[in-house]
Amino acid sequence: MEADLAEIRRKLRKVSDLVESQVQKAVHSIGRADRDLANEVILGDRQVNRRIKQLDYLCHAFIVRHAPSAGHLRFASATLRLDVALERIGDYAGTVGREVVRLTSPPPGPIGRDMDLIAQQARHTLSQGLKAFHEADMALAKETYGLADQTDLTLENVIADLLEAGERRELPLRDIFSMLRIVNLIKRVAEQAENICEQTMFAVSGATRDRRIYRVLFVDERNDRASQIAEAYARKAFPESGTYASAGWNPARALAPALVAFMDDHGVDMRGARPTKLLPLKEEAEHFHVVVGLAPGTRERIGDVPYRTTVLEWTLDAPEGMEEDALKELYETLVVRVQDLIETLAGPDAA
Repeated sequence: MEADLAEIRRKLRKVSDLVESQVQKAVHSIGRADRDLANEVILGDRQVNRRIKQLDYLCHAFIVRHAPSAGHLRFASATLRLDVALERIGDYAGTVGREVVRLTSPPPGPIGRDMDLIAQQARHTLSQGLKAFHEADMALAKETYGLADQTDLTLENVIADLLEAGERRELPLRDIFSMLRIVNLIKRVAEQAENICEQTMFAVSGATRDRRIYRVLFVDERNDRASQIAEAYARKAFPESGTYASAGWNPARALAPALVAFMDDHGVDMRGARPTKLLPLKEEAEHFHVVVGLAPGTRERIGDVPYRTTVLEWTLDAPEGMEEDALKELYETLVVRVQDLIETLAGPDAA
């Protein structure tokens, strides 16, 4: 068993090193629009796939031959899942190479610098993630997990610069599309590196990633009716699945007593709730996973949207006003929509 494990570890190290090399070559080819190096990466993807198939075979054979348990079984299982991440990273590097071959010139000025920065960030995350797995280093895996978030701002800067360059006709449209694809693929390298960290934690201790807590913001004009109801219901019904907030771009001074009384009848104490001013999303310390617009024109009011934030606009047909019937119809509509949203995000067992 130990001999077979040593062979798996040896081959895993080789394919990891090869994938890192592929990413490094792909990144270097971008800055110089080096077609020869890009073609080398494209062809090298076949070698990555062959090695991963060999490693998959060894892991399956190990499980069949030794019927391992506990740590040995976790390691084999994690290695198989790691193979999937490595194969995808290899594919990303190969596709970057194909896009580099199409470039008519290297990325110019600030665009090139930001593309180099996002590449450095992704390579660092990948390198640390693989090091954590090979050394069974839980602390490093936890430290590395989340580093992909650093690439968000860089990605947004590159996209904005490319759009401006396109509007000014400074770059061929074909180059802009290729560069956009390249930076998105590099971003995915960093995200796959986080998956590698998860497999490290599982292999070492059997731990899985903590349940994700989704940050949801409900927005309308005055934050004194629909958005407050949606926030309050989500907080009550799904406290373990998310953190919830609401805001308005022209907030009222206070909540109507009729709304407070209505929600009190539905088991929600809103006596301490106050309408809140909508702030630019990029000024938030943590990004919202979802922003839900509950009034026409919300999308225009919220301004620039962070890369990882999804904006939804819900059409509500409930009548206006604070009368009992109007609030009841609005509440029942929002209950269904909020349930659907949170169960989509967190799964049917959301709580």
